[in-house]
Amino acid sequence: MNFLEGEILCFDKPLHWTSFNLVKRVRSKIIYKLRLKKIKVGHAGTLDPLATGVMIVCTGKATKWIEKFQYQTKEYIATLRLGATTPSFDLETEIDATYDTGHINREQVEQVLQQFVGTIQQIPPAFSACKVDGKRAYKIARKGEEVVLKAKELVIDEIELLEYAMPDIKIRVVCSKGTYIRALARDIGQALGSGAHLTALTRTRIGEIRLEDCLSIDRIDDIVEKARLEMQEETGKENTKNTDI
Repeated sequence: MNFLEGEILCFDKPLHWTSFNLVKRVRSKIIYKLRLKKIKVGHAGTLDPLATGVMIVCTGKATKWIEKFQYQTKEYIATLRLGATTPSFDLETEIDATYDTGHINREQVEQVLQQFVGTIQQIPPAFSACKVDGKRAYKIARKGEEVVLKAKELVIDEIELLEYAMPDIKIRVVCSKGTYIRALARDIGQALGSGAHLTALTRTRIGEIRLEDCLSIDRIDDIVEKARLEMQEETGKENTKNTDI
């Protein structure tokens, strides 16, 4: 394993970790264990702190593949709570409004979900990394200021209702780059004549890389230590070869 030449590592991002936290942990372990001055490390697609699941981390020369991974299809499992909204469309912020759900039934939910399949326009959440006049939208939103974002075109390939247990529903979503599942939750709630917000989210796939292929971030010590031992062994062989000459 050669991190400078380039490695692609797949992790299951822990709950409450930012994408930056995970990349920082990988980078710091590699630099410390292998005694490097610096190394390029990046991820192929942000996950919110309250989301878990597939995160692809590229090192060294493999960072050139990041954009390729970013454009691959993604799959998510999301739990939505109907009848209430939050400013961030998830549990990062407190409930700001409640709505009636008495008129909602399973058949209606399944019909509404299919309205979002195909090419759609989606307005990103105010609490997002989108930029407004050079500033991150979430920084503006957290100050209580109004954030106006333009709708973006994206593609939803599939939406499947996995569980119906009012006021909660669990769905599987297959979608393109740039899809905000939090915004999808908002839009589904509105389409049902109610409100909704995200209570759980797991990214289960990026392209052909699935959640079951991913490692816990706790494994990074073992991975880097193995690389260190391999480097040590190669150095020893090289020294023996030079001595023989």
